[in-house]
Amino acid sequence: MTTFDGISKSIFLKIHINEKLRRNLHRIIYEADTPSGRLFDIILLVLILISIAAIMFESVAAIRFKYGHFLHIVEWTITILFSLEYIARILTVRKPFRYILSMYGIIDLLSILPSYISLFLPGAHLLASLRAVRLLRVFRILKLGQFVGASNMLIIALRKSRDKILVFLFTVIILCVIFGTLMYMIEGPLNGFSDIPVSIYWTIVTLTTVGFGDITPQTGFGQFISMVIMIMGYGIIAVPTGIVTSEIASKKNVLPSTNTTSCPNCNETNHKDYANFCYNCGEKLHTKETGE
Repeated sequence: MTTFDGISKSIFLKIHINEKLRRNLHRIIYEADTPSGRLFDIILLVLILISIAAIMFESVAAIRFKYGHFLHIVEWTITILFSLEYIARILTVRKPFRYILSMYGIIDLLSILPSYISLFLPGAHLLASLRAVRLLRVFRILKLGQFVGASNMLIIALRKSRDKILVFLFTVIILCVIFGTLMYMIEGPLNGFSDIPVSIYWTIVTLTTVGFGDITPQTGFGQFISMVIMIMGYGIIAVPTGIVTSEIASKKNVLPSTNTTSCPNCNETNHKDYANFCYNCGEKLHTKETGE
């Protein structure tokens, strides 16, 4: 009986130590509220920047000829480190598929896949420049509260104004089709408007005030229509901005202050300051006060 109790106690202690280690690693990898977590993520950002710089330099023929082997070593060293980090992120959460299928999880996977794909498809490693997207973590990592709150406000505003923007874009598409058809009828193939799709292309280019100049109206009425489209373009550019700005203004000072604490169970973020439990699953969170 004593032996059984000893074995049970040993197993329990091992599980407890592993759980404690997992929580500590989770806190370092996923959160930026602690010195160790912030240091980890800053090192991660530095590696991302070095990796992107190495890919850029490798695309320059003179540098590749002279330092190609060194850049190759740097790239694979960082790829291996990122692979270990990706595995660690999966192992330190209780629901790994939530991380794997999340936006950051997909980005992290895409940042390491190109290097391995390049073993079979030469040149694919250049796609590793996708790692630049991981720099979005900078707002969370540096724990700039005003940027974290602003990003949350912007995301909510975009979601709230999504339907209005979609209706507006649909209206713009209809206008492009109408004006494109009209310009095809006015100018015709002799003036470069060879068909309706080409005319719609010209309308979109003019409406967005890009104006490549590859196709220009020659008739007086066509030039008048083009002026109308240009003036409309300035107003059209301002409308989505106004819609989103209105939503941001309505949400200002409404959103609560949040931090970078990540739930060790479901991996949810954006918890309120001083929250002790996850708003999604109820798991106890690591807090600065308790240090648990």
